[in-house]
Amino acid sequence: MDFSLGPEHQMVQKMVREFAQKEVAPFIQEWDRKQQMSPEVLPRMGKLGILGICFPISLGGQGLDFISLGLACEELEAVDTTLRVVMSVHVGLCGLSLLQWGTEAQQQEFLIPLARGEKIGCGAFSESGAGSDVANLQTTAKQDGTDYLLNGEKMWISLASKADFALLTARTDSNPKRRSQGLSSFIVDLHSAGVTTGDIKGKLGVRAGSTGWISLQDVRVPKESRLGEQGEGFKITMSAFDSGRYTVAAGAAGLIRACLEASVAYAKERKTFGQPIAEHQLVQAKIARMASDYEIAKLLYLKVGWMKNQGVRNTYETSMAKQFATDASFNAASEAIAVHGSYGYSDEFVVERYLRNARGAMIYEGTNEIHSLIQAGYALGNRTDKALRREMPAYEPQRWQAEAAGIREAT
Repeated sequence: MDFSLGPEHQMVQKMVREFAQKEVAPFIQEWDRKQQMSPEVLPRMGKLGILGICFPISLGGQGLDFISLGLACEELEAVDTTLRVVMSVHVGLCGLSLLQWGTEAQQQEFLIPLARGEKIGCGAFSESGAGSDVANLQTTAKQDGTDYLLNGEKMWISLASKADFALLTARTDSNPKRRSQGLSSFIVDLHSAGVTTGDIKGKLGVRAGSTGWISLQDVRVPKESRLGEQGEGFKITMSAFDSGRYTVAAGAAGLIRACLEASVAYAKERKTFGQPIAEHQLVQAKIARMASDYEIAKLLYLKVGWMKNQGVRNTYETSMAKQFATDASFNAASEAIAVHGSYGYSDEFVVERYLRNARGAMIYEGTNEIHSLIQAGYALGNRTDKALRREMPAYEPQRWQAEAAGIREAT
């Protein structure tokens, strides 16, 4: 069992960390206050190859593995959650679903420009009355000749107003034997006639990112843009969540680390009763908890990354990693504010933003209450993984790196 990171992994860590620290950290407070997304972020992440980090070079990506994806997400969220959210929806939900379920033609049309960062993707699943209950989706897709007509509205969609494509799940059968059997998935061009999008304002956290809605009014989608077979939408959505939850877990580990680093630095400088607060045992206890939670969260997501590299299903392990890391990140941010005292309550210090950002990850990609039920199902033997028609392909270095990779240095 080898816990070391290879040269490529270390390169990814260094490149993504330098980008986030040098190009985002100095300005993130400003964009958070404005509740706007920096217009430079997405093009820059695309130019550096981050948006295509774990896709084969032949499909426009960097040819790196799934552990590299996790490491990138950790480094991004260590600066701000909005950066990792981009990876969750563009890479996790949209891009990796195309890699797993897409035809060769669909990968050529949609995945290559996504991996190159020429186009931006998102996942459109949640609705006003359907979040964790995916089978209750009300958006419809009715066949009209060789096309489908889509009608409905998606809510709480990250990058809704920024994306070019959306992996969207809709109801194609109004009376199936089981509700989950009546859904199908589509890659929808968000520039199509009948599509309108907008941003949601007044969010508690992730304010420097785009979260919005997508309205569809008789949007015509060709049959060739249906992902998978008709009625396969629930399975496609659940497999997309496996990929998205992995990025959330890895990012949350980065947030724990950021809280730890900020708390350690402040505890060494701030003095009370004639000594640095780092000397007080109750402060040490808070810092010790953050340190151990970071190590646990990182081991959990690295295990999932290893399983994904091997082509092994990881729904249970991903659920556990996501739930633990997001719970721990919220606790770490809360304790970091306690370490900072009154200053932690002000956005002059980063830990205030960390707390606001951490809460959302306990809700999206399946609430942590839902993850408790998932894990209990496995433990009780009531839930098992059934084979999918298309499994996520294992990482094969020679095939994925058919050409010289060279993820680009931050400059």
